[in-house]
Amino acid sequence: MSDSLATRPGHGLIAILRGVRPAEAVAVATAVHEAGIGTIEVPLNSPDPLTSIAAIRAALPPTAVVGAGTVLTTDDVERVAQAGGEIVVSPAMNPEVIRATVAAGMISCPGVATPSEAFTALACGAQVLKVFPAEQVGPAGVKAWMSVLPPHTPVVPVGGITPATMADWWPIGVSGFGIGSAVYRAGSTPQQAGEQARAFVAAYAALSSKE
Repeated sequence: MSDSLATRPGHGLIAILRGVRPAEAVAVATAVHEAGIGTIEVPLNSPDPLTSIAAIRAALPPTAVVGAGTVLTTDDVERVAQAGGEIVVSPAMNPEVIRATVAAGMISCPGVATPSEAFTALACGAQVLKVFPAEQVGPAGVKAWMSVLPPHTPVVPVGGITPATMADWWPIGVSGFGIGSAVYRAGSTPQQAGEQARAFVAAYAALSSKE
């Protein structure tokens, strides 16, 4: 993904723990991380998300990347930084949010759905492009983007990704995948989240081995 992630094992996948509560956040994140997913995102529309982010960051090893999703404002960016977040993921492309994230020393991963948004995001300093919603844009659309984006631009589809559909995206040159309810949904146990994460890690490893 970005240079800061590519040097760490397990960062081809981002686990989106939407709805996780602080009381369970560390157990769920630990299970997912031990399954082999190196980047953990807690969306800000989860219950008390900043508490969860701070607790997860304190609990996981330094090789893990922990941050927030559904980040919509520069105030959100500041709060995520104060909680120890290292990556900011957004559903939309907001230049002010991107610039604030980069200025705070965090990884910026804005959502983009068109080539214009993708190029604007990169011009503002985004290090990773989140294709969202991936189901809407589709592999064919992103394949066309890849022919004009700067070489080696990290592109991560998010939305409707499963272990099976990853194979549709991989040949076009994406860098990884963001996975949400297919790994964790509110009420899932750590054991369930870990099991689902292992399925994605196995599928990702199989695709990577074909390179």
